[in-house]
Amino acid sequence: MKEIYEYLKEHCFGAFSPKAVLFDMDGVLYDSMPNHAVAWQKSMRDFGIVMTEADAYATEGARGVDTIRKMVLEQKHKMISLEDAQKMYDVKTKYFHELPTAQIFPGVHELMSKIKDAGWSICVVTGSGQRPLIQRLLDDFAGFVDEQHVITAYDVKKGKPDPEPYLAGLKKCGNLKPNEAIVVENAPLGVRAGVAANIFTVAVNSGPLDDCELKKEHCNLLYKNISAFSDDFNRLFL
Repeated sequence: MKEIYEYLKEHCFGAFSPKAVLFDMDGVLYDSMPNHAVAWQKSMRDFGIVMTEADAYATEGARGVDTIRKMVLEQKHKMISLEDAQKMYDVKTKYFHELPTAQIFPGVHELMSKIKDAGWSICVVTGSGQRPLIQRLLDDFAGFVDEQHVITAYDVKKGKPDPEPYLAGLKKCGNLKPNEAIVVENAPLGVRAGVAANIFTVAVNSGPLDDCELKKEHCNLLYKNISAFSDDFNRLFL
């Protein structure tokens, strides 16, 4: 396949031998980004920060505290502490949990079944640190994902777009090399993190961003939804 050949050539890897798939959570497994966008806008308004829906999607994948510190610096011209940013993020979390429960995207369970049948590991790498969301993840995907294969905002010092979260995912899956995994992302910052970790990165454009916003981050493949990727999975990798 052309995309795999180009990936191997770019990184001078001798082979592509995936043993794990590293999923982002929001916007990949769950149709939760509309709720996050509402919660972000409402909570930041409480603190005098202007955050648009487009801002919420553009910064998706980063740790919430990092997004807040960046926006406060840009709009208030001051660098707040991690503790103050966490307090603001707690307000965002409160608003998020007042909204209707986000649904699992069609095709996710089917894709995970194919991955499990192949004998591969499944890891979730999220910028979220909200314990209720992580517990829901473990409940919804019991049999596919366990707590030892989840990377949250609190497991890393640097969030996406830094490669650290996905490098941590490789470690969780058995100290894998970059050419032994696949990243599945929906956000520009997440795609950038996967690519920076030298992992084959699949983008799923589940939100309102133009495809070009994901392509310019150099994803290896781009799909309109997770079902389309699931339909292609066996042909591509098995």
